Amino acid sequence: MAQGTVQVTHTGTSRWRRRTGEYASLAAALEAAGDGDVLTVAPGTYRENLVVQRAVTLRGPEGSPGSVRIAPIDGVALTVRASATVQDLHIEGQDSAAPALLVEEGAPEIVDVRVVTRSAAGIEVRGGARPTVRRCTVDNAGGAGIAVLDGGGGVFEECEVVAAGQAGVAVRGGAHPRLERCRVHHTSGSGLSVTGEHSGLEAVGCEVYEVKGSGVQVTGRATAHLTDCDVHRTTADGITLDTDAVLTLADCRIHDIPENAIDLRSRSVLTLTRSTVRQFGRNGLSVWDPGTRVDANQCEIHDSTGDYPAVWVSDGATAVLEACRVHDVPDALFVLDRGSRVDVVDSDLSQVRNTAVSVSDGATAQLDDCRIREAATGAWFRDHGSGGTLANCTVDATQTGVIVTKGADPTIERCTVTSPAEAGFYVSAGGRGSFHGCRVSGSGGYGFHVIDGCRTSLKKCRTERCARGGYEFAEDGPLVEECTSDESGGVRPGSSAAPEPVVPSVQTATQTVGLLSAVPDQRPAAPQEEQPQTARTSQAVLGELDALVGLESVKREVRALTDMIEVGRRRQEAGLKAASVRRHLVFTGSPGTGKTTVARLYGEILASLGVLDKGHLVEVSRVDLVGEHIGSTAIRTQEAFQRAHGGVLFIDEAYALSPEDSGRDFGREAIDTLVKLMEDQRDSVVVIVAGYTAEMERFLSVNPGVASRFSRTITFSDYLPEELLRIVEQQADDHEYRLASGTPEALLKYFTALPKGPAFGNGRTARQTFESMVERHAGRVAQVDEPDKDALTLLYPEDLPVLP
Repeated sequence: MAQGTVQVTHTGTSRWRRRTGEYASLAAALEAAGDGDVLTVAPGTYRENLVVQRAVTLRGPEGSPGSVRIAPIDGVALTVRASATVQDLHIEGQDSAAPALLVEEGAPEIVDVRVVTRSAAGIEVRGGARPTVRRCTVDNAGGAGIAVLDGGGGVFEECEVVAAGQAGVAVRGGAHPRLERCRVHHTSGSGLSVTGEHSGLEAVGCEVYEVKGSGVQVTGRATAHLTDCDVHRTTADGITLDTDAVLTLADCRIHDIPENAIDLRSRSVLTLTRSTVRQFGRNGLSVWDPGTRVDANQCEIHDSTGDYPAVWVSDGATAVLEACRVHDVPDALFVLDRGSRVDVVDSDLSQVRNTAVSVSDGATAQLDDCRIREAATGAWFRDHGSGGTLANCTVDATQTGVIVTKGADPTIERCTVTSPAEAGFYVSAGGRGSFHGCRVSGSGGYGFHVIDGCRTSLKKCRTERCARGGYEFAEDGPLVEECTSDESGGVRPGSSAAPEPVVPSVQTATQTVGLLSAVPDQRPAAPQEEQPQTARTSQAVLGELDALVGLESVKREVRALTDMIEVGRRRQEAGLKAASVRRHLVFTGSPGTGKTTVARLYGEILASLGVLDKGHLVEVSRVDLVGEHIGSTAIRTQEAFQRAHGGVLFIDEAYALSPEDSGRDFGREAIDTLVKLMEDQRDSVVVIVAGYTAEMERFLSVNPGVASRFSRTITFSDYLPEELLRIVEQQADDHEYRLASGTPEALLKYFTALPKGPAFGNGRTARQTFESMVERHAGRVAQVDEPDKDALTLLYPEDLPVLP
């Protein structure tokens, strides 16, 4: 067959064969062909706009894929309006206002076609067309990969969108295609986009990855069903639902997402079954607004790469988790705002660095037959109006099992807390709560610790083997009925306090967490102010600063700054001009080097000099300043500034406000708001930003006004092994322990050999080392029948933890 010709073979039953032969152009061949004819196209490039209007077969030669190029200068390269077969063609389009391949009518089969184009869409299906598209590839840098519009449908099998300037697959206008074993990647928009009422998408065995938008976006009353699909390596959220969208995910895997793995808003509904969500930078599930709902069954959410709760439910939304696992995350479940609710049944929450379940701002949580283990706090009901029920749950290996504060009033029934490092149940600051049939065993602190006169109700509760006592109540404490303990004192039925006199506990919920501390340390929903207990002179505060281990350069910097402020005040009193001193500071250095402590002391110094009214410290981080909606960030930042009025606003890890790949990030809004507030309220609030040295240098370069607002940068050097040893010695002295002969030398070797990776906590590491020594000491001495005072106080080299 000659180059550039079309061989037409008539395959009908009629003996009339006049259509069989060769044609000089595709258009001529298509004009002459009838239903059932096969048009075999010779290799070559055809600059024609083709329209297939009969049930013919249009194909390239066998064994030469890609040898036939349909490449007109403009317009639609190939339009199909019949139940034809199109196979083994290479289609190119150049018209940004038109698709390269358009299917308008019929149920054609399109097989092994490659579309390389810069068109509005690579393949577009519309109207009543229902094509079957197999093993086709679309590369469209100019627009959508595949667009199914205006009631179109069809099945796409083993197809691949290798690049798209917009969405990989776009469905709208009531269209409803099905994708089977397809791959969509390297798109500038969403991987799969479904929009509009009556629009829908079914996807089975598909993969969406390397997209610059959301992996899957369903909006405007559209629906989608994904089964056995993978969504990963997106730039934005993994899956986004908005405005009455409905999505079902079954046996799917959502992973390696820098933002929210799944984000739902505005009355959207998600049903999630046997699916996994892992390695996400923000929330695994982010659920917002009244009427928005998630139902998750037999799902797993784990391995967060960021500092956000795995499941976030707010603004009146609802989430139901049944037979699910959430683990290896900073926080497992946060539910906040009146009307928000979570129901968790037969689920596991484990290996949680902070709080497993946090309930605040009037929200409700219902947990039944759940297991919480290895968390700093098992469940925290934070404030007035917040509550719910924990029933038949177990909480194991936490710092504190359940915390109730600030008027929260949950019901805790038949729950067991085992081996908490601090208290099993802790109630303070006006918290209430009803505890019925609960048990605490193996506590490193108290079983039930109720302070501040909280009117908590305890009935038929029991404690066993609690190191500091089964029950510790302040005066006018809880109502107690039929509670027992294996402690010698026990609790008398019907009493309102322990029968033996106890010293009322007045510690607050912001004390440091540790094996030997009485109260857990968890960051509250809203950062709390730390008020100096009594007014002290600047010299007294500087004396406390000088007593800190190490930090010699920091002490010099703070003292020099204090001297400048003090002399300036005296010059003003003498009627002289005082040099202008900007009091905002930058603290750089590794975690655990004393930045927060020095910030607190600095605020107290400024208050003693009359520079600040209160000198209290308000500590915040990115999560406290950056909102989820446009405009909410400025509000959060202003609220934080207001709480710090008259004191110090300490922003930890401030560089997180300006991530290197900021994109849609609202952190810039927080920075811009801070810059303005620091100028407008420069006399009433001092701002200290803190973080790693290199990251803080980048942060200061983001906004031209940022660096100019800070007077100086103070660098906190890492502690030397000798200084870490001094911290351990101080800890031992404070808690009435002694280091035996050889132990200081062993500690020096230990701190010298300890890996100094990103997780190394400096001073915090020293304190944790001491606590580990106390634990090992306790395990050793507990085996001695009648230990003497030396045995009870001496720490030996063998009590040191094993090097990681």
